[in-house]
Amino acid sequence: MKYLSNSLNIILIINPNNDYMITITKNEEVVLNQIKIYAIEYPEGIPINVLMKDLGFHEYDLVQILRELEDKELVVFKDDKVSLSEYEKEVNTVNSKKDVEELELNMKEKESYKLIQNLVDDKNLISKYTLEGHLLYGDLELSNFRMYHIILSLQNKGLLKPINKDDGEYYLLVE
Repeated sequence: MKYLSNSLNIILIINPNNDYMITITKNEEVVLNQIKIYAIEYPEGIPINVLMKDLGFHEYDLVQILRELEDKELVVFKDDKVSLSEYEKEVNTVNSKKDVEELELNMKEKESYKLIQNLVDDKNLISKYTLEGHLLYGDLELSNFRMYHIILSLQNKGLLKPINKDDGEYYLLVE
């Protein structure tokens, strides 16, 4: 029976079509790789008992991992059989959850900056509440914490400056 540690290694799977990132654990990567190996041999789906025997996981643990992979749209898990999903993905590995958070934040920061560039007026100003609304409820759908973290990060980098005017609070986009 093989023992797989619960390491903090994380795999990033970037879907180029949807431009979003999926994180998977090292154990999920091991299961996913085994599914790729058996996919040719079992075109109608790999029976769960084959994976259990080969990987040495208990059924409960394997089912949990398969459900996680299915929730992330990497596999299809149905009737105790599993198969790969239908679209290709690029895989990158990072060492820790902190690295994942930094990478995700950097990507969200870039997306937020592009959004701000599109929203500012001819004087490079945008209302604080308009910006926050777009970051929270727009395409990025950031959490409150992430939104304020990104705004603060952009301010610290000198790209965004808070401005108080008579009619309200604004941000100045510094280019």
